Amino acid sequence: MKQANFPIKLIFNITTLANDFTAQDASGTTIAYVKQKMFKLKEAITVYENETKSKINFTIKADKWLDFSAAYVISNNEGQETGKIVRKGWASLWKAEYELIDQNQKLQYHIREENGWVKVFDKLLGEIPILSILTGYLFNPSYKVTNLNDEIIVRLKKQPSFFGRKFEIIKLKDIDSDDDERIILGLMMMILLERRRG
Repeated sequence: MKQANFPIKLIFNITTLANDFTAQDASGTTIAYVKQKMFKLKEAITVYENETKSKINFTIKADKWLDFSAAYVISNNEGQETGKIVRKGWASLWKAEYELIDQNQKLQYHIREENGWVKVFDKLLGEIPILSILTGYLFNPSYKVTNLNDEIIVRLKKQPSFFGRKFEIIKLKDIDSDDDERIILGLMMMILLERRRG
């Protein structure tokens, strides 16, 4: 996944019971298949090389039980920590806000929802019978990844789609390939959490 060719498309499966999606690069090549473990007290996802699930590339696990300000540790297939994504608990009540920490435990990037009202309108319309199926087309939140100088490096945006199942990650500035990987993995965990919250 280090040489991922942006933009990256995340496509959620709506035919499975699991919370899972496929990540494809600009050429349409699958770069990851992500599956969230069901019925766990601690959030945990597995990042496979592809849909065959024959090779695990990464795991991401919460450090606390069912806590809305937990840190999610990213580990490679050798069990080495490559970074973590931390949800900013109370700050995330209005607009989602996370921090991306590198393998040396240093703050590297901020991830912030760009417009909190989009989520509010999406939730309100989702409560109306029949109209709720349109929310995937009408309200499309976006999230920006900024460096410590507040420059936007990457943007994740929900794409108009049935059941709100498609997202796109666009890179706006060049960064190290290790950072590319950490950002993509962090956004994968974040979108699973935010999509479930509505």
